[in-house]
Amino acid sequence: MKHLPLGNDPSLHVSELCLGTMYFGTRIDEPTSFAILDRFVEAGGNFIDTANCYCFWTDGGRGGESEALIGRWLRSRGLRDRVVIASKVGAAPRDPSQPYSAFNREGLAASVIKAEAAASLKRLGVDRLDLYYAHVDDRATAFSQTLRALGTLVSDGDVRAVAASNYPTWRLALARDHARQAGLPLFRAVQMRHSYLEARHLRTPAPEATQFPVTPELVDYAGTDGELTVLGYSALLSGAYARPDRPLPADYDTPGADRRRAVLHEVARTLGATPNQVVLAWMLRGTVPVLPVLGVSSVAQLDEALAAPTLALDGETMRRLNDA
Repeated sequence: MKHLPLGNDPSLHVSELCLGTMYFGTRIDEPTSFAILDRFVEAGGNFIDTANCYCFWTDGGRGGESEALIGRWLRSRGLRDRVVIASKVGAAPRDPSQPYSAFNREGLAASVIKAEAAASLKRLGVDRLDLYYAHVDDRATAFSQTLRALGTLVSDGDVRAVAASNYPTWRLALARDHARQAGLPLFRAVQMRHSYLEARHLRTPAPEATQFPVTPELVDYAGTDGELTVLGYSALLSGAYARPDRPLPADYDTPGADRRRAVLHEVARTLGATPNQVVLAWMLRGTVPVLPVLGVSSVAQLDEALAAPTLALDGETMRRLNDA
């Protein structure tokens, strides 16, 4: 599998497919999770994504289950030096006894970042997080506080590089400008929701929103900046491209969705590929590549995704997909 410098940093290379582990240790049992992780590394993948809050919303979940499982896998396989571990802070519930909302998130205050980074390191059983995300934009906390707390983790050796997830582009740009001016570590990556079908504009006002999509503005910003890697989660829309029994998520059920999905299936048939493979290849072949964060629940699903990077999409096919 091809590896790329993260945020144009030659010291940190990641595989072009990132393995998401949201449900590892909760909905996906340990033997299956271990098998998926083993296969991913065997195929040349090295980029593994988790978060401190995964997966508090599942039955019996409290958060931290995914990190703890990855820690057990790392210890059993002895592969720490071969993988890039990314985790996140900021989206876990502040008060688990209350309904979850934008107003019940732990946020990105310095004290939260310090404590949660220590907890993530312990659960993972590592002495450094390779990439640490600010998981959701926190407008109640000044950039200066958040970025200095992240910078302290980097200077102390607890974190190698920092990133952002679910930030509007203008807020992301402001945060990175602030970091430059203050001599603090820049966000080297941004992880947002992204797929071939286009999402509606946010229905929830931005300050309260939890998930933000990749937008043309973000692609323009990342391409112009040159030091920001874009990643996309929920790329396969929970199986909606391949399974007729899976309805499209509401934000993707737009007037043009059926036309665009029909073209996707036509291209897949022409190439002898699956619609899922075409979606992932399309993400990787964009003017600014968007690295997919894979959400799989079996080795068979992973194997399907692993074939996507070698799927050839020529210029005419990309134009056909983009213009649908």
